Amino acid sequence: MVYLIDASVYVFRAYYSMPPDMLDRDGNPAHALFGFARFLGDLIERARPGYLAVAFDESLETSFRNRIDPSYKANREPAPADLKRQFAGCREFCRLLGVAEFGSGEYEADDIIGTLASRLRAEGLPATLVTRDKDLAQLIREGDVYWNYTDDLRLRHHEIEGRFGVAPERYADYLALTGDAVDNIKGVPGVGPKTAAVLLKEFVSLEELYDDLEAVRALPLRGASKLPERLAEHREAAFLARRLTTIACDIPLAAGRDDLRPRAPDLAALEAFFDRHNFGPTLRRQGERLAKLAAA
Repeated sequence: MVYLIDASVYVFRAYYSMPPDMLDRDGNPAHALFGFARFLGDLIERARPGYLAVAFDESLETSFRNRIDPSYKANREPAPADLKRQFAGCREFCRLLGVAEFGSGEYEADDIIGTLASRLRAEGLPATLVTRDKDLAQLIREGDVYWNYTDDLRLRHHEIEGRFGVAPERYADYLALTGDAVDNIKGVPGVGPKTAAVLLKEFVSLEELYDDLEAVRALPLRGASKLPERLAEHREAAFLARRLTTIACDIPLAAGRDDLRPRAPDLAALEAFFDRHNFGPTLRRQGERLAKLAAA
């Protein structure tokens, strides 16, 4: 089993939930970095992964999706400077801990995770996706696990539909219909989660739905008689949204199975790192335990 971590979820959580008065030697906030470091160390001790990678987002403006639609994620405010600094610290911490970390200005963390999951699945290695982002549910296949670490919620392939409304294979189509306000994706106006779920129980894909819109009138949906016209009117928006919501699983990424094996932490460099960020004994003791795990 390979563990693939969606880093941003846990960095942001620490940034907004921990006291911001935790400062490094230069007086810069270090609370998000500390929270992420605790999370990652705890996960490694708990799961003891044989293969592990952490994926980071690098930019809100340079993804290939921004070229497809310039309004993609344009509703989001840029990350504060102190948070960007702490993201860089999180990536440095991963490297010192002996954990593979990846980021790209062209592709998002989701695409990195999708590519690694697909690549290792071809070698017979299932994946545990560590995230709270429902979008990543579309990557789950038989043998994989969606793990919301914060809530300790684990979902397997057959459990995704009951939790998120549709099977993993149809989740990108589902978002194409409902839109995604978080990412500024419009979808089809008036098509909410319940309607989209019913449509995608009847039709296996967006293409099949649009090939037989007349059949929608007979579905047990409120306003079904007018729904085909609404879908037809917003066809272009739906297919554009699907291009944005589909996670890329074939990006150029120089990483294979062996690159994801955890290495022994660099304890001397970690000590200097902890000193620089004014971190106390908790992380230092954890680093020593992780070094013993790696040696074992």
